[in-house]
Amino acid sequence: MANKKHEWVGLDHVQLAAPPGAEDAARRFFGDLLKMTEVPKPEKLLVRGGVWFQCGAQFIHIGIESAFAPAKKAHPAFVVRNIESLMEHLQQNDVPIRIDDEIPHLIRFFTEDPFGNRLEFMEAK
Repeated sequence: MANKKHEWVGLDHVQLAAPPGAEDAARRFFGDLLKMTEVPKPEKLLVRGGVWFQCGAQFIHIGIESAFAPAKKAHPAFVVRNIESLMEHLQQNDVPIRIDDEIPHLIRFFTEDPFGNRLEFMEAK
């Protein structure tokens, strides 16, 4: 076994923090608005609170943090198809977006979840 080298396979999930009692707001934003599917948490982890969602082959975990402070720089970047449709959907639901054209081969924008965490969405041109 010592001769085997590790191999990167990918990311399983990204965790974002949220304040205590934020599960319903997370379900409305990530589930209802963004249309991510909620994934049941393992029984032993339910006492920690929070909620998990599937995002393509990966997951977003919303974890409860008692001393919560939103992530303003660190963020997940979601790859989507038909990004214009998502931008329109968010704007129609009063979610502000900031379009960013600094990377020439990407269409991308930023927004925040209900807790103030920075989120990025992108699609290759």
